[in-house]
Amino acid sequence: MLHTKIVDSEKEKILTSNAEKFIKDSKFGASIYFLGTVRNINDNRTVIGITYDSHDKMVIKSFEEIYNEVDQKLNIKDKAVFIEHAKGHLKLGEISIIIAVACKHRDQAYLLSRYIIEEIKKRSPIWKKEHYENEDSEWLKGNPISNEKI
Repeated sequence: MLHTKIVDSEKEKILTSNAEKFIKDSKFGASIYFLGTVRNINDNRTVIGITYDSHDKMVIKSFEEIYNEVDQKLNIKDKAVFIEHAKGHLKLGEISIIIAVACKHRDQAYLLSRYIIEEIKKRSPIWKKEHYENEDSEWLKGNPISNEKI
């Protein structure tokens, strides 16, 4: 079971209640919720917000690929995964990403959640621009997209 979405922050917000409804199932004994939020400091600079941009179709494709490869790489076949990432401007404390997973056992859930966030950070074409208190802003360096993913 997989749900993926890019959430336009000008129209809606990422809601943990949506994730909870999606992954809730009595066959699963463990659920993990990972929330990435906008923090106020990065590299000793005071951050007041972040703007996210993405190649939406490629992001969704990367989320699906990550989900599909879990069977072979982690041997977790029975699972529910909910992934949403924000696009647009976010203020301090707002949710930029939610990853909710449900599995039969807690060790699977922890492993799956960690694997997904690490792979998203490496592979998904999502860029962020930090906005600082002095009115400066800067696009942060990301990972290059492999030609084989395009």
